[in-house]
Amino acid sequence: MVADLHVRAPRTAPDPGPTTRWWTRADRRVSPYVFIAPFFVIFTVFGLYPLAYTAWVSLHDWGIAGETGFVGLDNYATLMADPDFWNAVVNTLGMFVMATVPQLVFALILATLLNQPLRGRTLFRLGVLAPIVTSVAAVGIVFSQIYDRDAGVANGLLGLIGVDPIDWRAGRLPSWFAISTMVDWRWTGYNSLIYLAAMQTVPRVLYEAAAIDGASRTRQFFSITIPMIKPSLIFTVIISTIGGLQLFTEPLIFGQGDFAISGGSLRQFQTVSMYMFENAFRDFDYGYGAAVAWMIFMLIMVVALINYLITRRMR
Repeated sequence: MVADLHVRAPRTAPDPGPTTRWWTRADRRVSPYVFIAPFFVIFTVFGLYPLAYTAWVSLHDWGIAGETGFVGLDNYATLMADPDFWNAVVNTLGMFVMATVPQLVFALILATLLNQPLRGRTLFRLGVLAPIVTSVAAVGIVFSQIYDRDAGVANGLLGLIGVDPIDWRAGRLPSWFAISTMVDWRWTGYNSLIYLAAMQTVPRVLYEAAAIDGASRTRQFFSITIPMIKPSLIFTVIISTIGGLQLFTEPLIFGQGDFAISGGSLRQFQTVSMYMFENAFRDFDYGYGAAVAWMIFMLIMVVALINYLITRRMR
């Protein structure tokens, strides 16, 4: 006995209509822009607009009473001939190099140690976060006491080995060193965590193959680890460059007394950001201060361009 088989025709989806089709196409095309729009709106309001307005102010003679006239590039011409500005540039670049290079080297070493099978690794990894969450004002106050000329810990330790006390605020190089140690203490752990995260993504099979071939740990580090975490290295170099060229809080707190914003009595550790603040908010010369701010931006762009060229060559 053969049963009747009823073959049903496949169901077809109902026609959504022209309006629904239009909304579907619009949703696919417009939704991505809607999702990313908040970032660009906020960036325009708090980034591009202040940048453009600062450029406009820098072209005017703008004091505490308001705008008094358009002066064109006169503020920039005066700035190029200002020895205090170039002194601040030298100080900024000097402290940037003195702080950034050891900071990244120590961070790489620390990340390598934290990547080893140690007991209590989680505790050590959390410990490197302590400087990041510590108030920068507290860090500045503590280090200012450490480098005090008369009762500081640094001079006390130097005295144990027969070195005469150093006036850390009086000279250029001593003040650079003191401020650089503040920056290094605060940001070395942050960079080490970035390196540690990158190291943990390196396949272990590469190290095993290298060990079988007889490569030492040092050779593995330079031939495997460094090339594999190169994007993280580049990222930290760029971020450290931007932060180092905008250095402000640490030297400001380090310079106690009436000459704090001047970076010492001889401006021996005044950065460009401090010089901008001095002109704009102490002397109320907003036009000149805006010109200094734009020069900071241009300085960062030049250094970022150099980093880009080096990065492209490395790739």
